[in-house]
Amino acid sequence: MMRDPFSSQSSSMPMKVSEIKKGIVIDVDGANVYVNEVQVQTASSRSGNTLYKLRGRNVVTRQKFLGSFKGDEVVQTVDFERRPMQYLFEDTDGCTFMDRDTYEQHSFDLEALEQERPYLTEGLEGIFGLLVDGVAVGIELPATVVLEVMDCAPAMKGASASARNKPATLSTGLVVQVPEYIVTGEMIKVNTISGDFMSRA
Repeated sequence: MMRDPFSSQSSSMPMKVSEIKKGIVIDVDGANVYVNEVQVQTASSRSGNTLYKLRGRNVVTRQKFLGSFKGDEVVQTVDFERRPMQYLFEDTDGCTFMDRDTYEQHSFDLEALEQERPYLTEGLEGIFGLLVDGVAVGIELPATVVLEVMDCAPAMKGASASARNKPATLSTGLVVQVPEYIVTGEMIKVNTISGDFMSRA
């Protein structure tokens, strides 16, 4: 189920676990859990059930959550606000963002944004903060970001778009597979969901 990108408030409703996506808040035994990773474990036998492993954090206690569910199990989603945010800075305590409308600042510890940090750069546009009862529980990155290639093997002579890939280290420390024709210093577009190279920027 896709959220309306222009809606600032989600609705609370029952949802099958198979429909749960990263960035949704669910009620688990009375606790609000922000889901930041969904892993699908396909059954090895025909009679087995596909399992969905949900990783996240308790919104209140910040404790990690890990649960396994069957795809047809139903959970209750939780209302949350989706607010436009600006990334301000990272320090030893975590990452700080500012609500573009209210100028209120929200901070996350580094571990909470472990998956998002490799895509965060100063001045990045298109970030949304997810708030439950006024408390920031996660961020939603833009679909793609532009990052600089800091280190990769030299371009191969005669390399083409269909040639093999090679690892490249980007300005945030993220390592992605890029075509052989990409060289150090280039700006490239990266998919923030899959972590894949998209194109030159």
